[in-house]
Amino acid sequence: MNLVIVESPTKSKTISRFLGKNYKVLASFGHIRDLPKRELGVDIEKNFEPKYVIPPNSRKTISELKKEAAKAENTILATDEDREGESIAWHLAQALGLGNFQIRNPKPETIRQPADKIQNSKPYQRIVFHEITKEAIQEALKNPRDIDMNLVDAQQARRILDRIVGYKLSPFLWKKISKGLSAGRVQSVAVRLVVEREREIEKFVPIEYWNVEALLKKADKEFSTSLSKKDGKSIDKLEVKNKTEADKILSDLNGAEYIVENIEKKETKKYPAPPFTTSTLQQVSWQRFRFSAKMTMSIAQKLYEEGRITYHRTDSLNLSESSLTSAKKIISEKFGNNHWAGHFVRYKTKSKSAQEAHEAIRPTDADKTPKSLKNIDQRQLKLYTLIWQRFIASQMAPAIFDSVAADIKAGKYTFRASGQTLKFDGFLKAYPIKIQEKELPKLERNDQLGLVKLDPLQHFTEPPARYNDASLIKTLEKYGIGRPSTYAPTLATIQTRNYVEKNEQKRFAPTEIGTVVNDVLVQNFPEIVDIDFTAKMEKELDEVAGGKDSWQKTCGDFWKPFSKNLEEKYEKVQKADLIQKTDKICPKCGAPIIERFGRFGKFYACSKFPECKYTESIENKNKNLGIICPKCKEGELVIRKTKRGKIFYGCNRFPKCNFALWDKPVNEFCQKCESILIEKGKKIVCSNKECDYEEQNTKANKKKL
Repeated sequence: MNLVIVESPTKSKTISRFLGKNYKVLASFGHIRDLPKRELGVDIEKNFEPKYVIPPNSRKTISELKKEAAKAENTILATDEDREGESIAWHLAQALGLGNFQIRNPKPETIRQPADKIQNSKPYQRIVFHEITKEAIQEALKNPRDIDMNLVDAQQARRILDRIVGYKLSPFLWKKISKGLSAGRVQSVAVRLVVEREREIEKFVPIEYWNVEALLKKADKEFSTSLSKKDGKSIDKLEVKNKTEADKILSDLNGAEYIVENIEKKETKKYPAPPFTTSTLQQVSWQRFRFSAKMTMSIAQKLYEEGRITYHRTDSLNLSESSLTSAKKIISEKFGNNHWAGHFVRYKTKSKSAQEAHEAIRPTDADKTPKSLKNIDQRQLKLYTLIWQRFIASQMAPAIFDSVAADIKAGKYTFRASGQTLKFDGFLKAYPIKIQEKELPKLERNDQLGLVKLDPLQHFTEPPARYNDASLIKTLEKYGIGRPSTYAPTLATIQTRNYVEKNEQKRFAPTEIGTVVNDVLVQNFPEIVDIDFTAKMEKELDEVAGGKDSWQKTCGDFWKPFSKNLEEKYEKVQKADLIQKTDKICPKCGAPIIERFGRFGKFYACSKFPECKYTESIENKNKNLGIICPKCKEGELVIRKTKRGKIFYGCNRFPKCNFALWDKPVNEFCQKCESILIEKGKKIVCSNKECDYEEQNTKANKKKL
């Protein structure tokens, strides 16, 4: 009997289908060893030697795996092919007492011993694959290898660096700000990006500018044009500063003739996007479905484990020859030969650190179209459809448009009209995206056009938008902060720790405590939250993974200046003065009430703490909806959050009144049952599930317009 060990039960079930009776597939349920929870677990004086322990929830699993490994003729470690998966395989070898790599007729240089000081132990095999298919599993079994200790070292370095930052810096924040706070090497940079964007928005001063549009017509066909030139020189976007200047242009145009001066006709092509990487999948999944990065990765994990897609943690754009051949066949059969690109399209990633041995995210079997899948969760179907369409489209011909641009002379001014119509759909047949078509009437040079109306339009420059899941991941990737496996957990962590929160538009805004923590870190530990420094650390980890540097040196290079600075800051930095007096009196002891900062923001507390431990929540005025609680008739409804950061609406007299809603309430009551009404997209409906009352949400429609 051969024992195969993977990370998850779902993956083990899928792989079991492809192997015979001589194989038993079991799951380790992720990592089976880690650094201890309640201590640093790294001996800095002994060259950063880690102390690994088996967590209580893994002990039963390890016991079972040991029994099965003892009975097995051969143990095969089949964890994921990235650093994390390689590390899990190494920890399994350590915990199960596995020794030398087993291979037929091995070359001397291939024999390595991953488990230090393990003697007379059973051999193992390490196999990797980027897709869970019968062919991929069988091919991997034919080509076992040793554990790649360079990848293990890189993962170990990352883990130790993150542990040092967390365990050494967090106590500093407790002492100088408030207990319960924490810092992280990557998430602190993400918080800094959100805080700095918020300050850009706060400092932003809108600039007024105007544009003049002319609605013209030829025969009965009307079309819009925009002012582009004056005296043959292009007009800058902000050049027309106010209504007076706009009115002057209108006055100059009084009685002008509108004559076609020039026409440009050309054929333009729009090429398909490359197949997905982890980052682009998370971004498009957010844009299309509003799936958070964490949710996207959770769904993709299930699709991968069920053998539907290739490995979903990748920054490579490579595609296998077999997948390219398969795509060509499907395109020819479903859409016609003219929709295929005419050659295999190969994409190259811009990232120098991309693992080119991996593939982009694609279906394992492209013949399995989204419509052919049965008994599949709807969210999985949405994501699979997106991946399938993007992969197929990447090998298709470009979409072709007929583009027309016309310059229309009116006195000393020139107006510009642009139009485009779809000539050939190309890849859009498989991967639909929004394309704006605009058809102009047939124009010829010297055509005299009729003026329907002139519109002076006032505009104001807008501040930069707050980050959402897609734009924050794109920015992290742009600066080289983190890697495919870290984007989703980073975004989840900064929300769980209450450093940032999502507003009603699902965009990130810093919390009060997040801003305070960021400012302390920026002022005193600039290297921790410095974008370039963090990106440099990622490159050093890549060098460790490539065998070009040692993990101990990487940790040492970071620790020496960091520890020296930390020691100095403990002495120099005073505790942040975040206490504010109020005119409230403690109902327990009669002492004055003050405002304190905690992990979840400001709260009221007795000034005699710790003798008196009275506390009370502060309801932010911006969070008060001004709606009387329909249950107790005394309190008001406010925006609240669960411990996991999910927004709900409840009475401010909680716990005396426990009224709560998940959907945003409206200050109106149902005409049928008198329950409070709530917003549901484009409709206002009754909060009573047994009542079918609904009406149009005019507020939502106004926003849309």
